[in-house]
Amino acid sequence: MATGGEESPEVENVGWEYGLVKHRGAIRPDGWAYRFPKTNTTILYYWSASLCDLVPLNITDKLSDVAMHLDRPPAFMRQFLHRFDVLVLNTGHHWNRGKLTANRWIMHVNGTPNEDKKTAEIANAKNLAIYSVVKWLDLQLVSHPRLKAFFRTLSPRHFFNGDWNTGGSCDNTIPLSNGSEVSQEGSSDPVIEGALNGTKIKILDITPLSQLRDEAH
Repeated sequence: MATGGEESPEVENVGWEYGLVKHRGAIRPDGWAYRFPKTNTTILYYWSASLCDLVPLNITDKLSDVAMHLDRPPAFMRQFLHRFDVLVLNTGHHWNRGKLTANRWIMHVNGTPNEDKKTAEIANAKNLAIYSVVKWLDLQLVSHPRLKAFFRTLSPRHFFNGDWNTGGSCDNTIPLSNGSEVSQEGSSDPVIEGALNGTKIKILDITPLSQLRDEAH
């Protein structure tokens, strides 16, 4: 977007430094990283829909089930955390039974398949993952004092007369048509707010702001 699709000396693709390359048979890489040499700034995006460590149970089988470690942060973050100055986490939209089934994600806790029915409930599994990654990251901040960490809330859905896959539309073009002020005082996501309580990680609560800007969705 910054270069109109053309190569530019002002922007360098450095995804290879982080292993972010498109592997054979893959639809896309696991993320992208671009560096702006003029300011020595690198912007990196890594696709981690669940913030869990995902490990194929059989690395030789492309259709293998995948261990979804609810209490373990993604390996990518563990490996490259020392290179980050600012980190923004978020998760939410992919926490549903359909996504887990389609991705063949099998919940694991303490390194073994989860057998607790209460933990297996989607909301509880998501909460465990959020609290686990926050606890881990907060401990890491002691060794990375320059790192500023944030947990972003979700952008709300702006569909009318259905959802994204049921005929809904999101075609408003008028800014602030539903108001221009955020009146709520607390966070729109009590789970994230609770997980961050007492930690050095800050909440980035974009939900109420995004709710007012549905034309920019």
